[in-house]
Parts: sequence; structure tokens; C-alpha cells
Amino acid sequence: MNYDPQYAPAPDLLRERVILITGAGDGIGRAVARACAAHGATVILSGRTKKKLEAVYDEIESAGHPQPVIHPLNLESLTPTDVDTIAEAIDQNFGRLDGLLHNAGWVGSLTPIANYEPELWLRVVQLNLSAPFLLTQALLGLLNRAPAASVVFTTDAVAQRAQAYYGAYAAAKGGIEVLARMLASELEANTRIRVNTIDPGEVRTNLRIRTFPGITPENWPRPEALVNAWLWLLGPDSDGVRGQLVQAQPR
Repeated sequence: MNYDPQYAPAPDLLRERVILITGAGDGIGRAVARACAAHGATVILSGRTKKKLEAVYDEIESAGHPQPVIHPLNLESLTPTDVDTIAEAIDQNFGRLDGLLHNAGWVGSLTPIANYEPELWLRVVQLNLSAPFLLTQALLGLLNRAPAASVVFTTDAVAQRAQAYYGAYAAAKGGIEVLARMLASELEANTRIRVNTIDPGEVRTNLRIRTFPGITPENWPRPEALVNAWLWLLGPDSDGVRGQLVQAQPR
């Protein structure tokens, strides 16, 4: 089963589901959080900047959607203790987790490997690979309590191309793709947890604009135009899809 760009989610697609989204304060995370809430989900907004998360919270609440929850996390410094804390909070408030979207990302620097600063490498790999591992591992028990949970990792085409100068970011995203397939295989036999990866493609976000300052961003779609791909993966309509890399903008 492949994602159909003509897919139209039902209005109540995510009714009564609890979904955690990292990087929810801006760009794709913000758009997907609002879309999930509009389709009935209680969204846990996670990110580094509390002010941005509060703005998304206000947007969701003023639209009359289920009241979201804010849980700030700095993925760059995330520790096992931090993820245990958020797992305990979700357990106490909801008792389960129906969806987990690893959306936060950081390119770091476009630099040849020979000149890449080791400290920067470690920071970029931590945020893009190690933090998603830690968070997923800590939340597996809660995901397993849901009737049909979905975990969605985010990748980038630069990983598939092993594109020069993307250094730690491309390497980490390649690791994410392997992690997702591995986890999907491990969970398929004994759980209802689905694990997949999404490649957003070229989207008009602040992250991409900063990475490509010479490109006209108007040539890229806004995140709001692509959210159905995330809704499909997080919702029941992709039941049975496991270990796949989904293109939000089919090539």
C-alpha cells in the first residue's frame, strides 16, 4: 500500500487519539500538530522553544479542537532521565500513546568531512538520531497499550544520495532509516505498533530556507499543503503499512 497524494482524511480520523510531535513549534511540526488536532487528536506539543509551543497551543485551542499539552524538550541535550520523565507524564495523564512523530531536525553545517568539527558532529547526530532512539525506546510501553499505535520517523533525500557536504545530518538520517526498518521488523510479530519513515521533500520551512539561502522559497509548497501524508501514516488508514519510506511529495 502506497500513499496516494489524492488521499482525503475523514474529519474524525484521529478522534480520541493521543499523539506526540517533536519540533511542533514551527514548520512541518506546527502544521501537522494543527492538522492532527483538527481531526480529533489530543496533541502533545514538544520542542525546545516554549514560546513557539504556546503559540501553537493557542491556535489549536482557539479553533475549538481538543486541548493540547505542552512538554518542552531540548533534544540536543536529551538524556534517559528526560525521556523517562515525559513517559511518566504521559502515563499519568493518558495511560497510552497512539502516535509518535519524530519531526525535529537540525542540519548543523554544510561542510566537507575533512573539515567537520567533531563537537558539531556529535551534536547533530544526537539531535537527529540518538534523541529519537531514546524517546522511542522510553515510549514503547505506552505505544504498546494503544490499540494500533504509529511511530513515524523523518528522513531526507540527502541520506539516500549520501550527498556531499551534508556530513552528520545525512549520516544521522541514514541511521534513522535503518533504525525505523529494524524497529518495524522487531515489532511486527508481537505488537500492533507500526513504524514507518517519511521524507517531506522540499518544503517551505525556516530550516530549509536557512539551509538554501539562495533559493526562492516560493517554489516550495507550504507544510499545510502536505499534511495529509502525515495524517495517513498516523491514522488507521495506513493500517498494515510497516517499515516503509513514504514520500510526502511522490516523485
